[in-house]
Amino acid sequence: MRFQGKVAIVTGGSRGIGYATAAGFLNEGATVVLCASRQETAEQAAKQLRQATPTAQVEGIWPDLSSFSEVQSAFDAVAERYGRIDILVNNAGVSESTPFSAYTEETFRRVMELNVMGIYHCSRAVCPHMERQGSGVILNTSSMVSRYGQPSGIAYPTSKFAVNGFTLSLARELAPKGIRVNAVAPGITQTDMLRAVPKEVIDPLIAQIPLGRLGQPEDIANAFLFLASEEASYLTGVVLPVDGLARC
Repeated sequence: MRFQGKVAIVTGGSRGIGYATAAGFLNEGATVVLCASRQETAEQAAKQLRQATPTAQVEGIWPDLSSFSEVQSAFDAVAERYGRIDILVNNAGVSESTPFSAYTEETFRRVMELNVMGIYHCSRAVCPHMERQGSGVILNTSSMVSRYGQPSGIAYPTSKFAVNGFTLSLARELAPKGIRVNAVAPGITQTDMLRAVPKEVIDPLIAQIPLGRLGQPEDIANAFLFLASEEASYLTGVVLPVDGLARC
């Protein structure tokens, strides 16, 4: 098992890509702490993971990722309980599709607060623990729209472009301390949000993907697991596309 003895925190871990990533780490022997926005969803996701893998060591927490003090307190408690934090997956995020003509400062700020400041708060909170260990991995969820944009909801690609810059810059700063920082940029992925989109909208999108299918949460999770593993020990500052080559 690649992650036996490792402790991983996964934000946005109660469903979709985050849930699949948490399950992947558990199957590879890690202790997993998943973060969700509410106590109910965090505890329910942890319960489901324990049912799927009875020997799994997993718990759910629910700090407000927009508050550095809450995140710091929660992550310090994780380090106190388990003795270390080896992996952070910054997956929590929000998307929306408001046309620019209807955009408000509040909408823009809400997306940037979680998608950018949330990653900053979580990364800042784990760094002291990883620095003391002399090792660690920070992984961020970007998006292919950070490269190609999208026709509405301008804050989302803007936030993911910021995630890319954050990833590259932090990778340079933390590499001498033994900490690797990478990101995964998913393409169109079959999540709960996408299931609500009509078939007549989805089918043309699939037709543009050379591999001929939508991404699954497990596809993205597998990329995270690879980047967290020793097989990727010489990779840092990478934004890895996982999109079936569905690029403009």
